[in-house]
Amino acid sequence: MNQPQPPILKEVRSHGTKSFPCAIYRTQFTGKCTLVKHHWHNEAEILYFSGGEFRLEINMEPYLIDSECLYFINPGELHSILAETSDRHWEDAIVFSPGILGFDSYDEAQIHLVRPLQNGALRFPRCILPGHPAFAPIQNTFQEIMHTFWEKFPETISAEDGIVTDDLASQLYVKSSLLRILAILSGFRLFTPTQKNPDRRVETIKTALTYIRENYSEKIYIADLARQVNLNEQYFCRFFKKAIGRSPMEYVNEYRIRQARRLLEETDLPVMEVCLECGCNNLGNFLREFRKYTGTTPLQYRKKI
Repeated sequence: MNQPQPPILKEVRSHGTKSFPCAIYRTQFTGKCTLVKHHWHNEAEILYFSGGEFRLEINMEPYLIDSECLYFINPGELHSILAETSDRHWEDAIVFSPGILGFDSYDEAQIHLVRPLQNGALRFPRCILPGHPAFAPIQNTFQEIMHTFWEKFPETISAEDGIVTDDLASQLYVKSSLLRILAILSGFRLFTPTQKNPDRRVETIKTALTYIRENYSEKIYIADLARQVNLNEQYFCRFFKKAIGRSPMEYVNEYRIRQARRLLEETDLPVMEVCLECGCNNLGNFLREFRKYTGTTPLQYRKKI
């Protein structure tokens, strides 16, 4: 079972607003790339793939996608998405806290469905394909939710950073639509009880990623990461690369550049200060790594933004 994670393990990004934790995302791409890096959150997520070829990983288990489908991510599950085709495609996602679907009146839906989803006792199905009778009504409702968010931002063609709504009518419509999806899943008996055997491999990766996120601005050594999960350095490096697809230090550098991009976008800090804030003590190395991951220099990147 996915045990509740302490606050330090939560993804930093907020999905939606504090009063209405629900948001939509659209990630577009052309060519092979990592669409969504390894992460997890305490919200549930519904993914819709319109086509293309993807490699979706959930709790270190790969799912190869080559046609239209719906996938469900349960709260706390480690996941990532890789695009494996040269064509142009996108994936849409609705991320929401099951808590927004709760009722003050303790009815049957609250007792047997909403509450178990909130406390992790019940799990969404992993995947629904077009041949299943539940697919069409869920896919239609999914698109209605996307449209409810999207109509507030008609000029937006991408939503990689998420779109939220504070409009009461829109929130009521989204909430009722999510309840409709739950009703369809329940009607076809697609929810399953959560198994009680946690995957130690997943928790090991979560612990390592959390340490990186919390300490990327400081020096990080392989020994530090291995110590967090009680493994020797050599085994930890092999294990990490097999799970994430890159070495621990490659992931650290990539994460630091991601934070550098955020600082360049959101602040006026000089490049040298951005370099130091991200844990890079050598400007030359920082510039090389930045160009490696972005194809440009920090100043050029900020100018484009």
